[in-house]
Amino acid sequence: MISRLTFFHAFGSATLLLSASVAAAMAGQLDPSGVWLTQAGDAKVAVSRCGAGICGRIIWLRDPIDRATGKPQVDDKNPNPSLAKRRIIGLQILIGMKPQNDNSWSGRIYNADDGKTYASSISLQNVTTLKIGGCAGTFCGSENWSKVSKR
Repeated sequence: MISRLTFFHAFGSATLLLSASVAAAMAGQLDPSGVWLTQAGDAKVAVSRCGAGICGRIIWLRDPIDRATGKPQVDDKNPNPSLAKRRIIGLQILIGMKPQNDNSWSGRIYNADDGKTYASSISLQNVTTLKIGGCAGTFCGSENWSKVSKR
């Protein structure tokens, strides 16, 4: 049988650990690292810490093969001919994302659909939702990515 002292010691230790975890989350120390599925479900992006900021690369495509060529998807919308042949899988799309506060970053996002880079902001809404926003001129939009796994 467990003695009362042992029980209270174990209960107290568990409570302290849980309190520390809750305090860290409440202090805004959520971690964006991991694999995220885009809102359209057509790509997965691995997000990781890069120094003080974050970066992200495409690691999966729903349609990895270009139907027109029968070859892996490439960055063919990029206006720079030397970049237009690079594969989409492995492409860094979150660029220069610097922290704005505990759960948000700003920088640039590359859109392989049109070959352009846009001003962007990212905010970690909770442990399973990453909000991505961007603007092209006066038009701004956002979408939510869903957490697939830790990385």
